[in-house]
Amino acid sequence: MIKTEERQAIEELIYRSCLALDARDFKSFLELCDAEFRYTITTHSPEIKRDMVWLDHDKKGMETLFTNLPRHNSDHSPLTRHATVYTVDLAGSEANVVSALQVFRTQLDGGATELFAVGRLHDTVKLDGAQPKLARRVVKLDTRLLGYGYHIPF
Repeated sequence: MIKTEERQAIEELIYRSCLALDARDFKSFLELCDAEFRYTITTHSPEIKRDMVWLDHDKKGMETLFTNLPRHNSDHSPLTRHATVYTVDLAGSEANVVSALQVFRTQLDGGATELFAVGRLHDTVKLDGAQPKLARRVVKLDTRLLGYGYHIPF
């Protein structure tokens, strides 16, 4: 059984990662990540009957992505991530966490908010340090039509 304090710290890590990305505070997001962090976005395509990998970076690759964001022709509408932690399973000095993810987009012109994407976060959290750290995040999206100009991870 996982202790209540451990679960709370893990849940807070997941929620803080969403808050940091919402605020475009990429430095704070990366500080929540282990040195061996890996980030992947996948989705399943029924048309081709296979999984697709849309993004796969290590921590250094994520730093480069974040550094290059101002150079991309991107939609600057703010995204708001809403995660709900479903399960936390201990596996030695790590925890495997599954969370629901909804991403909302608020248009800059007019301020209308719409549901942008849904999926699940599959996180591996390292527990052997003073604070839990994200070791791996796999975003499994149900949404497959995102439009153009979205380069910020979920």
